[in-house]
Amino acid sequence: MKHCFALFLSFFTAIAFGQELQSPSEFLGYELGTQFTRHHRVVEYFRYVADARSEQVLLEQYGETNERRPLITATLSSAANMQRLGAIREAHLEALEGQGSQGPAIVWLSYNVHGNESVSTEASMQTLYDLLTTRSSYLENTVVIMDPCINPDGRDRYVNWYNQFKNTPYQADPNSKEHHEGWLSGRGNHYMFDLNRDWAWLTQRESRERLVAYNRWMPHVHVDFHEQGVDAPYYFAPAAEPYHEVITEFQRRFQDTIGRNHARYFDANGWFYFTREVFDLFYPSYGDTYPTYNGAIGMTYEQGGSGRAGLAIRTSIGDTLTLKDRIAHHLTTGLSTVEVASRHAGMLGSEFRKFYGSPKNFKYKSYVLKGDRDKLAALRDLLEQHQVRTGRARGGSVRGFRYDTGRSGSMQAGPEALVVPTDQPKGTLVKVLFERDARLSDSLTYDITAWSLPYAYGLQAIASESAVAYDSPADFGDAAAPAPESGAYAYLTDWDSMDDARFLAALLKEGFRVRRASRPFQLEGRNWAAGTLIITAGDNRHHADFSARLEALRMAHGRELTPAGTGLVDSGKDFGSRYVDVVSNVRVAVLSGEPTSTLDFGEVWHFFEQQLHYPLTVLDTDYFDRVDLDAYDVLVLPDGRGYRRFLNEKRVKGLKAWVAAGGRLIAMGGALDALGGDSGFSIEPKKSDEAAGEEAAPGTDPLSFEAGQRERIRSAITGAIFKTRVDPTHPMAFGYGDSYFSLKLGSSSYELLDSGNVSYLMGQPVPVAGFAGSEALKKLPNSLVFGVENHGRGQVVYMVDNPLFRGFWENGKLFFANALFMGN
Repeated sequence: MKHCFALFLSFFTAIAFGQELQSPSEFLGYELGTQFTRHHRVVEYFRYVADARSEQVLLEQYGETNERRPLITATLSSAANMQRLGAIREAHLEALEGQGSQGPAIVWLSYNVHGNESVSTEASMQTLYDLLTTRSSYLENTVVIMDPCINPDGRDRYVNWYNQFKNTPYQADPNSKEHHEGWLSGRGNHYMFDLNRDWAWLTQRESRERLVAYNRWMPHVHVDFHEQGVDAPYYFAPAAEPYHEVITEFQRRFQDTIGRNHARYFDANGWFYFTREVFDLFYPSYGDTYPTYNGAIGMTYEQGGSGRAGLAIRTSIGDTLTLKDRIAHHLTTGLSTVEVASRHAGMLGSEFRKFYGSPKNFKYKSYVLKGDRDKLAALRDLLEQHQVRTGRARGGSVRGFRYDTGRSGSMQAGPEALVVPTDQPKGTLVKVLFERDARLSDSLTYDITAWSLPYAYGLQAIASESAVAYDSPADFGDAAAPAPESGAYAYLTDWDSMDDARFLAALLKEGFRVRRASRPFQLEGRNWAAGTLIITAGDNRHHADFSARLEALRMAHGRELTPAGTGLVDSGKDFGSRYVDVVSNVRVAVLSGEPTSTLDFGEVWHFFEQQLHYPLTVLDTDYFDRVDLDAYDVLVLPDGRGYRRFLNEKRVKGLKAWVAAGGRLIAMGGALDALGGDSGFSIEPKKSDEAAGEEAAPGTDPLSFEAGQRERIRSAITGAIFKTRVDPTHPMAFGYGDSYFSLKLGSSSYELLDSGNVSYLMGQPVPVAGFAGSEALKKLPNSLVFGVENHGRGQVVYMVDNPLFRGFWENGKLFFANALFMGN
């Protein structure tokens, strides 16, 4: 009897304790699921809970978005665990060296990476509440880190839009406006980047700030909550093939363990779900794969709905999907994940230590890279953010697999070479990011199939099967160059990296006149390449403090300026030659709105504001016809669909006249389709060099539906890398050699131009990395990658491949800078 009374008292106390904490519905003043909660109210609820349960919840702000919204995490566990939270974290991180003692399971739950996949943030509030009340037992053996909204800017963009256009209280008819979000959707962040594809590349501030917090914990389990199409059932682990080869058997098995627990709850509720389809574990920059390559059980959970669903929507089979339904599903999988982790905390800890403590046995023990110091420094900086150890080679010749030739070879490695060893805690991540061609078990993948960093950064590289000796740290580009002597006739600096482009942009914004050599030359015993920047004192007499201002900019950008006492060169073209052009301070505009892709527009926008730091005017298609294009020197047409409708005969005629008068049109991707044919420009789609297909032999059965899906992949290129030829004498190619590795994202191809072919494919191209279907390859021989067509006094720049894709293909960005500043 006494024992029963104790149980009753414990139960009563638990209920009373839970009632002390307001639920999300009580705090917000409306039932959760009947409204979308703006981000600041979500933050207020998390702060309220952290204050009310300070013994169990630690709230931290780890960053801030472009629009100045806070990025927060809530760390929660039992009161006893929270008292020794620092010690738990330190002991856990010892596992990165294969050591450490057993502790609680570390579970990280990430919500709302896509802003208009908005249900997960609503679910995060209820998950927080339930873990502290009805499911508090799970916290005895877990530390849970919750990020309630990875993408606050995108979320509030969606929520504000929905609240503007929804019916009252809502309209489930899918034809109603509240189910048709406009071009400026809430999916991306401020710059319309997809944050779920930026975990490895860290181009966005949200990603960089989040990774600092993530690396402080390195969880055992990481879940990324998403939404998909309205009619789709719920998706949870295990993931689909292809799995990357580095994913361990334990990681595969534990995905299945978690999925079976989810299925138990979904079955009990009669909810539909599916597993092992669509969402694979291959591309390294997702919220499931990146944690997986860092030893975690990384998973994506997908609820039907997304930006179309609103508060309720009628599905294609006549059911009504409500926000409450969606919350319930994400709440269930979130709690189930913590439950399974709590039950298997010991196994998670030991396998995590094994992941880091066991010998890697990778074929390649070191990656050795040489090339431009700025590019080496940029790569080193990226790796440092991932806590990857690097160093300077000690010297000697290194043998191994050469990335440029695709064969074994050697390279001299000295202090100017960067060494990235795989024998380090982050060795698995190093292998994934540096491998030339990841092994692909299935060509039907969800994303690009190649990303190797040596190609992305334009560096010479060797993968060595031996450990290459190195000294730490690698400080490429860090040492400030000495100040040049004042009073020189001119100052010269190289042109071969984005750092040089940023320096030029800063000079132009400050009113400096800058010249650029269009031919190589020799001066005072030194050879200078085409593209060299020349800043003369005579051009800049209007600056009373010319030397001091130039020195300030040089220091700010870490550039080396070489003084020249004369403009008379030893060989080549003198500084007064017509081959030494003045670089114009160009006025640039970019088209936004349909038909441009939000992602591709965002890449251009981000490039100008956050990478080049150069002013950009955004012109929307809604009022494009009323804009006087004569106010601009350059117009960028980002990739997109539907350009043929937008660029009608009248608009094309206007663009032709503007280009002929001296304008420069930069057309990317899908924009090229509308400029060929009868438009008057020379770009033409390429046809296959062979017949697209042959008639089936008599008696051959037609393809099955499933086989037809695989047949279509033969005409696709899923993000593969190709080695292209480059004309280094063309101004758009200044800073490059005679080859360039391009990331090709699709099968579109175009004929070579009569002249102005800057980067192109010849012969029978095959990818050096990634998947390209056999039919797609037939259209690539003798095809254009980048080209320039002269038209009147202006130019059209054609970019078949996108050098700004996701902001991570570092070696392509100088092509874009050249397109801006190369002159007519």
